[in-house]
Amino acid sequence: MSEVIITVRGEHELRVAPERATVHLSVSFEGPSRAEVVERTLAAAAPVREGIESRKTAGSVAEWTSQRVSVYADRPWNSEGKKLAPVYRASIDFTATFSDFSEMSVWVTDISADDGLTVSSVDWHLTPETEREVEREVATQAVGIAVSRAQAYAEALGLHSVTPKEISDRGLMSTESASFKPVAMRGMAMDSAPAMEFHGEEITVSATVEGRFSAS
Repeated sequence: MSEVIITVRGEHELRVAPERATVHLSVSFEGPSRAEVVERTLAAAAPVREGIESRKTAGSVAEWTSQRVSVYADRPWNSEGKKLAPVYRASIDFTATFSDFSEMSVWVTDISADDGLTVSSVDWHLTPETEREVEREVATQAVGIAVSRAQAYAEALGLHSVTPKEISDRGLMSTESASFKPVAMRGMAMDSAPAMEFHGEEITVSATVEGRFSAS
């Protein structure tokens, strides 16, 4: 029998508990006086920054960022189609990445009642080290599945061995033009009960590979 070429796909995924949670929040005020809204925003942002810094020192916050105060003006229209006096808005954005989810829940609960403060989102993720390790594992498992499938096809044809000729991420095989690489899908679930506890869903890390084998 002449050489037989077998092309297969291997897929694998793992679900991993999140290790970090990044809180995105902003402090903002608006009003007719530029100086007043800036002053109120800076005053309200100060305890937020101090709270994050103290948690960074204590170890529950891994890293954080703060933007400079941003100010812009808008002139709204009234019901008669006339422009009114300018309304100024000042804001400061923060991000804080927590490794202690219980402390994050307590902190968000405490600050959520503050005037001018808005928590926009929470992103759940892994540390870079864990992400690299898990991605390597799922890629290895996906390749193993591709090899097993190729072997099974070969045996079904009465052949005994397979030799890899080409292996790639899905869509990168030489005969295809699409592109698709292993991805990590971020999951998030926020339970805003009275205690305002936040729970991160497991993160799914998946890999899909395609392989071409010769069978004999």
